[in-house]
Parts: sequence; C-alpha cells; structure tokens
Amino acid sequence: MEVTVYGPLRAATGAKTVEVTVDGDTVGDVITAFVNAYPRAESQLVDEGGDLRPSVRVMVDGDSADRDERVPPDATIELFPAMRGG
Repeated sequence: MEVTVYGPLRAATGAKTVEVTVDGDTVGDVITAFVNAYPRAESQLVDEGGDLRPSVRVMVDGDSADRDERVPPDATIELFPAMRGG
C-alpha cells in the first residue's frame, strides 16, 4: 500500500511516498505496518500504550479516518504526525 507522509516523518522514511506491506484492512493495520517498516516514526505516531497520538491525522482517499475504519486495497493513505508548537 502506498503511504504519503508529511513533516518529520520524512526523516524516518527518506521519501515523501513509500510502499508498505499491510496485513489487514484497517487504518490501525496500516499504522502498525508503517511503524514496523519505519520504527523511527513510532514516537511521532503512537504513544507508549500503542494508541494514536491525539494530534496525528490519517487521511484515506482525502477523508479523515479513525483507527478502526476499513481501508480499500487501492486507497490513498496520508499520515500527518503529531506537531508541537504554537
């Protein structure tokens, strides 16, 4: 599955768009596969309990998606990491 990343996630992936092999069909499965492929991104996406950080945004085909939503195999996925500042 093709995943596009923004902000500091690019430092973890080395590219704006990466290919990730996903076992499953939910946003949570995509996040798990992404973190497994790019462990340096984990702290920016999930907390110590494995839950998505509150300010992380996941877009599926241009719409905001929750962790338990289904993802079609040909979906466009975008990850926006937790941001700090003000």
